[in-house]
Order: sequence, then C-alpha cells, then structure tokens
Amino acid sequence: MDHTVTLAHGAGGKLTAELIDKVFRKYFSNPDFTGDDAAVLDVEKGKLAFTTDGFIVSPYEFPGGNIGKLSVCGTVNDLACMGARPLYLSCAVVIEEGFSMEKLSEIARSMMETAQEAGVRIVAGDTKVVGKGQADGIFITTTGIGRVLEGVRTSGTLAKPGDKVIVTGDIGRHGCTILLHREDFGIDADVTSDCAPLWQAVEDALSVTKDIHVIRDATRGGVGTVLYEIAAQSNVGIRLDAPKIPVQDEVRGVCGMLGLEPLYLACEGRLVMVVPAEHAEELTARLRQGRYTREAAVIGEVTEDMPGRVVMTTEIGARTLLPEPGGELLPRIC
Repeated sequence: MDHTVTLAHGAGGKLTAELIDKVFRKYFSNPDFTGDDAAVLDVEKGKLAFTTDGFIVSPYEFPGGNIGKLSVCGTVNDLACMGARPLYLSCAVVIEEGFSMEKLSEIARSMMETAQEAGVRIVAGDTKVVGKGQADGIFITTTGIGRVLEGVRTSGTLAKPGDKVIVTGDIGRHGCTILLHREDFGIDADVTSDCAPLWQAVEDALSVTKDIHVIRDATRGGVGTVLYEIAAQSNVGIRLDAPKIPVQDEVRGVCGMLGLEPLYLACEGRLVMVVPAEHAEELTARLRQGRYTREAAVIGEVTEDMPGRVVMTTEIGARTLLPEPGGELLPRIC
C-alpha cells in the first residue's frame, strides 16, 4: 500500500477499495458496518435524535486528541445533549492528495477507540480524495443517530428562574490548546484538550433526575456563548459566580497573558446543564464520580432579572455584565 494518499485512491477503483479495506474497514468493522450503499439498522421503538457535524480543525493533531477522536466526540455529545443514547454513526472523509497513510490510520484508530468507549457503532461512510491545496489535510463529517431516553426532554427554551447552572469540569482547555498549537506565542504551558465522549456523564446525571431542563456542549464560543444562547431562547437572565467557575491554572495564565476570557474558549469535553435547584447538589455530586466530570460545579443560577443577559459576580463581590459573544476568536477549533 502507498505511503501517501493519491488521487487514484478516490477514483472508485482498485486503490479505493484497498484504502477502504486496509484503513476504514480494518478499524470500523462491526456487525452493522456495510460495504453496500446504505446500512440497514435495527432501531427500538421510541424517539430518535439525529445530528450531523463537520470537522475541519487545524492542526488535525493536537495535545489530547486528533480530528478523528474529535469527530466522534462531537457528534456523540450532540446526541447526548438531547438525552439520547448514541447508537450509530456514519462518517464522510475528504482527504487531500499527499496525506500520510500512516496518519490516516492513526485517525481511523482514534475514531474506533472513541466509538468503542462511547458505545456507538460506525456503520457507513464515504471517502473522497481532492487535489493538493483543495483541503487542509483531512476533513471529516459524522452523522449520528441516538435513542432518546423515555421521559427526557431537554431544550435551550426550558430554563426557568430559580434553576441552577452546572458545568461538568474546568473550561477553555480545547480552545487554549489549539491556540497554543497553531500560533507561536513563545508560551510554555502544559495544556491538553478536554476532548471526550460524554454520554456516560449524561446518563449519570439522568440517573439522579430526568428533570434536566437544558444540556448543551460548550464547543465553539465556549460556556459564555452557550449561556447567552440559553438566556435568549428561554427569555431569562443568568447570574454567574466567578470564583466557582473551574479553570485550570495553566489556562488562566495563558488567558491572562493574551487578554482572553476563559468563558469564551472552546471546550470539547464539557457540558452546561440547567437543572431545578432541588436536584443540583445531588446531581453535581454524582457527576464528580465520573471519569470526565470530577470537577463538576454549580456556577450560577437562572433569574427573572435582565432577560437575555448574563451577569457575573466577581471575586470581590462586584457584579458585571458578561460581554456578549463577538466575532470568531479561534477559527477552526473543531
């Protein structure tokens, strides 16, 4: 097999079959994986969640993961936010001519390992090869189907005054990681992406109560953008307690040097949950037992005041309006 991907690998002939066989089928093989035009799947009765997402992160490898791991986590987590157990994924891959076959295998292996951890099967896909300069290495699109657990309904429109706001761990690490890995700031910081599949975290939370009003993954735009979206959708205010927001010291240091706000840095392994106050303490304690949620914390509450706005109580007790999200801070973080 060639050491790099060539245009012939995307032409539909012998080399295409070889690429699929020796890379994708090798890692994705499972009882539902198909070489036919579409996978035929068994689905239990009930509501399904269905989502799709494209991943064009630059660089495609970063401390804590790569585009393959990210593509599975991103789609699995979108399903989880709707209270849906991930069942099946498809994946479409666009590869630039000259891309390393070894790196492609590493990406496929990461997808397999992450899918196995998340309990989801990759069942179908598509491969395209484009000419040099027509893509930046590799782009991946994943589409997911999950079954919504009975009795669960989550939406950005359901936040209510008195609800508590929970974040499932320290924030901003993915965005900080990509920023440091892309740009030469001369900053020596031990920061790795928080990229992780989060269905187990959602299942843990739902074992405490199915009455969770909002679950959102804080990807592009970070926690701050998610909170502004929820405030607008539900026509409520949100008040944050700054000292309670978990931020890794290294991330806080980088943000201090570059004048960034950690609340607006992307996460790829963190959820924002809005829950009735009576469940917040027990739910947070349950999350802290999880692999990726040990720093879960209640960071604020939903209010009737200032609908559509997010207000933050600072370390010295002053209240300040969190600036509304502006332009894209970190292009291509996912």
